[in-house]
Amino acid sequence: MKEYEELNFTDDFMFCKVMTNNPDLCHELLELIIGHRIGKFTRIDKQAPIEITADGKGVRFDVYSEDDENTVFDCEMQVSQKSNFPKRMRYYQGMIDLNLIERGADYNDLRKSYIIFICPFDVFQKGLHKYTFENQCIEMPELKLDDETRKIFLCAGGTADDVSDDMKDFLDWLIGKRGKSELVKALDNAVQKARDHEEWRLEYMTLLMRDQEMIRRGREEGRLQEIFLSVQEGDYSIERAAQKAGMDIQSVEKAMVDAGYKIPECV
Repeated sequence: MKEYEELNFTDDFMFCKVMTNNPDLCHELLELIIGHRIGKFTRIDKQAPIEITADGKGVRFDVYSEDDENTVFDCEMQVSQKSNFPKRMRYYQGMIDLNLIERGADYNDLRKSYIIFICPFDVFQKGLHKYTFENQCIEMPELKLDDETRKIFLCAGGTADDVSDDMKDFLDWLIGKRGKSELVKALDNAVQKARDHEEWRLEYMTLLMRDQEMIRRGREEGRLQEIFLSVQEGDYSIERAAQKAGMDIQSVEKAMVDAGYKIPECV
């Protein structure tokens, strides 16, 4: 994990803070990405969680916003190259729709929505800076489904001459080049100011320590599971397991049973 002073716009924490605490800049950037005017924000949230069921997989949107023209925007910063981006977008779309429509409501109540993934690399390796997807008929490509959903991948790794100068400037800035446009200068200034924000620094350090503790616990749980498995398979005696785990014998036996492992009678 980076030190707070090292965070850039592409880092999840900084991206969310800058976008949600500078709604005018967020609004301007969304208009640049989408390519036309959008309505006035009526809501803008950072790390907005949506959990439809208690035992279902929820999502946590980076920057979720709604405007006064009945449109929803989810803007995500994606810095890790993954193979599941399309299905991740599909799931996000489903969660947005389920969250917006109440039981018994008319399907016409579903809002127009945009899901945007901003990436420092070219997701599809086709050379474009911007890939826009909407549903259309395979047999008649000119026939659009018109379900008012649109998904956009914005890729700094593109090489084609397919976006405006302002968009290219923004994407170049994402990968470390000096920005020239007024929007990029304003975003860069917002990042600099955020680095001096003491409350945000403390929040980030608290999250960092929490994450480090979770990693430590995960490693410790993994180590204990290896020890428990060795006992179950007869490779370790309970005494040896207690020594390896730094626990007393009774605690090891209880932890093994609680974790679902069997203690051989011969040990």
